[in-house]
Amino acid sequence: MLNIIKSGFFTTVQDYGRFGYRDKGVPVAGAMDSFTVSKLNTLLENDENSAVLEITMTGPTLEFEQDTYIVLGGAEMSVTLNEKPINNYKVYKVKSGDVLTYGKLLKGFRGYLGIKDGFNTAVVLGSRSFFRPITEQDSIKKLSSLPYTKCKLFNPKISELKVASVLDKSQLEVYKGPEYELLTDKQLSQIFYKEFSVANENNRMAYQLKEAIEGNAISMLTSATLPGTIQLTPAGKLIILMKDGQTTGGYPRILQLSDMAMSILAQKRSGDLVSFKLK
Repeated sequence: MLNIIKSGFFTTVQDYGRFGYRDKGVPVAGAMDSFTVSKLNTLLENDENSAVLEITMTGPTLEFEQDTYIVLGGAEMSVTLNEKPINNYKVYKVKSGDVLTYGKLLKGFRGYLGIKDGFNTAVVLGSRSFFRPITEQDSIKKLSSLPYTKCKLFNPKISELKVASVLDKSQLEVYKGPEYELLTDKQLSQIFYKEFSVANENNRMAYQLKEAIEGNAISMLTSATLPGTIQLTPAGKLIILMKDGQTTGGYPRILQLSDMAMSILAQKRSGDLVSFKLK
């Protein structure tokens, strides 16, 4: 078991997500920065869908009860193992009684902790990803421990990776959305030839952008949405749905983020700048 001494600001268990239930109104959920999670599970030689911890802004303090191996990734944070600093994208062996402590956030917004064979939390509707209406908890805050598999011996093929970090990237590649053709030339110019700053309203459900473009008076029926769908409100606000986002919406779906753009945006916080590029 992994004992939770401190839970951090918002720490959750996430895998790639919960698929096949959007017609029932169940969001995909899953890791916000899937690019990072794939690197962690590759280093640990895990199944690609092994569950990790997603650590938002302020990290936890954790004690290991069993020997295993871990990898950190995503946001740059001051992290120590038994008070000794450790780095992202490097495999570390941990022993029973070892303590992992997260300190200051240096760059980015969401860090990830991968563990050999993943975290063995309950599978609900095909996924271990936390989402309160489905899993009865939205974070580890009220939990005392998390299960994982003991691993005494593991010889990784690759013990460390140099990863092209998404933390310094700000350009978001997008595809045309279903209502893209309804945009005016002026709206298109405003979207693709300016930068936007992330508003204070940003979380796992959606990111709003602070600057508005010309509004719209488009009336449409509520229609299906996906993580990464960009909606345009009548007031000209851009709302980007994220992993816990709603499954339907009534605003025009003008653009759709690429998978990499989702990971880039997941590492942005209030005030950070982004721009759009059509694929």
